[in-house]
Amino acid sequence: MRRLFLPAALAVLLMVAAMPAAVARIKAFPPAFQTRDIATNGVTLHVRVGGHGPAVLLLHGYGETGDMWEPLAAELAHNHRVIVPDLRGLGLSSKPATGYDKKTQGEDMAGLLDALKVGRTDVIAHDIGNMVGYAFVAEHRDRVRRFVVMDAPIPGIGPWDEVLKSPMLWHFHFGGKDMERLVAGRERIYLDRFWNDFSADPRRFSEADRRHYARLYALPGAMHAGFAQFAAFDQDARDNQAFLAQGKLAMPVLAIGGEKSFGPTMAVVMRATATQVTGQVIPDAGHWLMEEQPQATIAAVRSFVDASP
Repeated sequence: MRRLFLPAALAVLLMVAAMPAAVARIKAFPPAFQTRDIATNGVTLHVRVGGHGPAVLLLHGYGETGDMWEPLAAELAHNHRVIVPDLRGLGLSSKPATGYDKKTQGEDMAGLLDALKVGRTDVIAHDIGNMVGYAFVAEHRDRVRRFVVMDAPIPGIGPWDEVLKSPMLWHFHFGGKDMERLVAGRERIYLDRFWNDFSADPRRFSEADRRHYARLYALPGAMHAGFAQFAAFDQDARDNQAFLAQGKLAMPVLAIGGEKSFGPTMAVVMRATATQVTGQVIPDAGHWLMEEQPQATIAAVRSFVDASP
């Protein structure tokens, strides 16, 4: 698969613009949101920004892009400035060959906030976004008011070694020189495994969403970037243990797990690295909380970020 580097970012935009509208614009953000491409830390991040008030940064996970957050972003924008990037290498962000350790991506977020002239922010994250968010929060503790993590472990933190033993997480170890060639042209087949196996009910992850994300992950360089997110976990674990050695996080943390997925284990993970952790389990949900139980998830997040400091 040809890798896409920063100078070729325009090619990505042109390719997506040529997609059928029903696929490329499945989750349109409210008209008041603006989209920007912001260069920072050796990458160009595709970002949606809307609303007014205290800042909230939303970080997506693997198998999705920032588009997953549209329902929550629309709700929070009533009284927050909402910032929704596509992570390095994913969605419409540029796709450099390197930099997929989460410490580097945490600095992507710091640079993004600097470019937007944002000082303090809440951070709301899911899946790989948890890991990027943790790295950002751990290195920039004075910039984060509240931190929400959803349904994924953090390398090197809490029961990480036990989590790695789960056969459901085979993809953490899927690698080798042929992995991109094996999946090229079969991105939908590969991604369906995650959407189906990690759902309480796969029907809740809609066909329209599946088509949308499969097309974005089929863009040149996207699967390379996705595999690189997982390949960096050993380095991430070392970095996170170094962060933890500096002390636990002191800001309030909400740890949300899907009942049929991480459930209360999400709070166990975060209590290993933070002092003020509230755990919450979303009933009748698997891993894909925003697709499976959006209203309950939005209510939980909204209540937490709207609480007094």
